[in-house]
Amino acid sequence: MDSNSRKSTRSSDYTSDYKAGQDNVQILGMDVNNPVFTTSALVIIAFIAFALIFPAESKEMLTGARSWSIGTFDWLFMIGGNIFVLFCLAIILLPVGKIRLGGDHAKPEFSTASWFAMLFAAGMGIGLMFWSVAEPVAYYTDWWGTPLNVPANTPEAAAAAMGATMFHWGLHPWAIYGVLALALAFFSFNKGLPLTVRSAFYPLLGERCWGFMGHIIDILAVLATIFGLATSLGFGASQAGGGLNFLFGIENNISTQIGIIVVVSAIAILSVMRGLDGGVKVLSNINMIMAGVLMLFVILFGSITGFFSNFFSTLTAYGEYIIPLSNWVGRDDPKFYEGWTVFYWAWWISWSPFVGMFIARVSKGRTVREFMIAVLLVPTLVSLFWMSTFGGQALDQVQGGIGALANGLGDVPSAMFQMLENLPLSGLTSVIAIVLVLVFFITSSDSGSLVIDSITAGGKVETPVPQRIFWASMVGVIAGVLLAGGGNDSLTALQAGAITTGLPFTVVLLVMCFSIYKGLASEMR
Repeated sequence: MDSNSRKSTRSSDYTSDYKAGQDNVQILGMDVNNPVFTTSALVIIAFIAFALIFPAESKEMLTGARSWSIGTFDWLFMIGGNIFVLFCLAIILLPVGKIRLGGDHAKPEFSTASWFAMLFAAGMGIGLMFWSVAEPVAYYTDWWGTPLNVPANTPEAAAAAMGATMFHWGLHPWAIYGVLALALAFFSFNKGLPLTVRSAFYPLLGERCWGFMGHIIDILAVLATIFGLATSLGFGASQAGGGLNFLFGIENNISTQIGIIVVVSAIAILSVMRGLDGGVKVLSNINMIMAGVLMLFVILFGSITGFFSNFFSTLTAYGEYIIPLSNWVGRDDPKFYEGWTVFYWAWWISWSPFVGMFIARVSKGRTVREFMIAVLLVPTLVSLFWMSTFGGQALDQVQGGIGALANGLGDVPSAMFQMLENLPLSGLTSVIAIVLVLVFFITSSDSGSLVIDSITAGGKVETPVPQRIFWASMVGVIAGVLLAGGGNDSLTALQAGAITTGLPFTVVLLVMCFSIYKGLASEMR
């Protein structure tokens, strides 16, 4: 076979004549891929109806499926998480890291600061607000198991609490996002495939990606994304409601939480109408500035020396516990191991289609090495600073017998505000925290809506405004309707359903690691 024939064969393994949106139809002013859009919409409506009519049964069925997948395949989640970290680190070090997403002459669409702000806000910004105080306190006090059965309320428990918190919010989750994000970015920008989740499977499925199997992949991605966003919005409304109750005495009931969802959804719709550059980018930059100001305040008025002590002790604890906590053999702490770690891994994997696709969307023009450093290492460092600041300050208060947290972790949504109460200007900082929570929700809703828009438009990057409005509204409608009809039970069922999708996606991501490297190696040649 001559060189031209070999080149043609190799290229055909990774390229297709299929174009974004070529099978689309026009529905009510929206440009949609008919099987994906209509099937996703029907499944969403059916699920909402089932959850409202049978809230207890739906919760029992879906939480049972979640418990089975986590309990039976805990080893798979753990092995997968470890492989993803090693794979991403290898990509940074190997020669393929110099490949540029979009080709040798591609230029970044966004500044480095805006790029990082968007990927971080989409990835886990809101989670850090919710858990940065509650999680270390929970581990230290044995609220729901302790890491490796370390005795609670001891100096060893404090180190284990910070090490385990960083383990859950450091390299492993970002590696999960990085694998899918790199696959989508590379096969879309370098190989000309549509920017939709099915494109990441082209090396495995070939032209079948554009048929029934591809439709199923995209439908699952849409459902996982919108259910995950609705769950986060619903539970996050309870945190904002807890802050309002803490500051102003407003009762944190279903009506208050639905009111918060309506306000957040309305702002999200206005933002998503402005598109990526005028909406998500601006709000993400505001997010990072506000988060930086709040973190700096806690560092300065909590204790500067205490922060540096907490930073180095957290870094040390992360290094000490990352290998023992990555192990799945012979674990004798099932309450913590399955209830926290495996649960988190399944949650991050179920979110990977949404976060990975959004990261890919904003990363054209970056080298693979630059991309992976920004997706894996920089967020881990930011999380280290954030957890050392908020989690470290919370543990200092607990150990010093200061404030409500010293009496144990009660209301999780209020934990952040209980910590801030013991610092100066607590009213002002609590207001900033509430606004930050809401803005993080808006950016998550925006970025998620843009992702769903692209998937349901057959991979088109630019979609009609009515289509963006439709999906941004659906996130709020699902969260509000389920809260009103079934309360937290319905949201728990929704979350369990989203997490269960993490099981098949784990296998998919593992196979994808091989496909990515094969594609990158081909590009190098």
